[in-house]
Amino acid sequence: MSFKLSYSTLRWKNPDLERALAELKKAGWAGWEGRLSLDWMGTPQRLRRICDNVGLPLVVYTASGSPDNRDWDNVEANKRRMEFAGEVGADCFMFMNGEKPVGRAVTHDDLKAAAEGAEMWAEYAAQFGLELSYHIHTNLLVDSTEDWKYYMSLLHKAKLCIDVSHAELWGYDAVESLRDFSQQLNYVHLQDYASTSQRADGYHLPVWVDVGQAANVDFVGVRKVLEEIGYNRWVTAVPGEPIPGAEDPVSEAKRSKRMMDYLKGLGY
Repeated sequence: MSFKLSYSTLRWKNPDLERALAELKKAGWAGWEGRLSLDWMGTPQRLRRICDNVGLPLVVYTASGSPDNRDWDNVEANKRRMEFAGEVGADCFMFMNGEKPVGRAVTHDDLKAAAEGAEMWAEYAAQFGLELSYHIHTNLLVDSTEDWKYYMSLLHKAKLCIDVSHAELWGYDAVESLRDFSQQLNYVHLQDYASTSQRADGYHLPVWVDVGQAANVDFVGVRKVLEEIGYNRWVTAVPGEPIPGAEDPVSEAKRSKRMMDYLKGLGY
């Protein structure tokens, strides 16, 4: 079974978008995840034209800020991003948690309030035929296997993006996590790290690398469990740390071919 593979442009800043996307297309990707500002991408019509010219759709667009934050400005700004994602035909709208409270531990009340915000966003997005996808991520409000499980028990409209590297950093086997949360899963991130450590306060300090450059995640096992559960949505590869002197989007897009070759070699 082959998967729909896309590329995360999380580090792109003000790119020559059509040129950079053309390089991703040459590398073999079928879609891309975008985090750029609406100001830079322009109208949905403009972005669709660029994507059509290249033959590479925007499949996931991301939030700016988190639904944990219920401030009016934050909510309204992200409604505009959801509207944009719906108009360009994105498969889902991805969000992460906000920061942990300062000076105290995270409580179940914090997680309940965050989940309520996510459910409100999911309800708004649904009118555009758009699903929300909660991206697990270390060092944010939800930052343990236990809190992840509790938070997910509160989500009924918002769905889940498992980033296999962050599951591993929490000590939750990535393969098992995909199986355990298969009913809520609507997006997958492949990412890896060469090494990791933690500060005294528990803050994770991974050294990110391109998929295929380390061996901290069982990517073969991940592929097999996705086949087992019948997953047929997008699978997105996340690049490692930028390379000084070659961190521009076009250079990164060209370099991404080694990730594509690695994943295809594993049967993705």
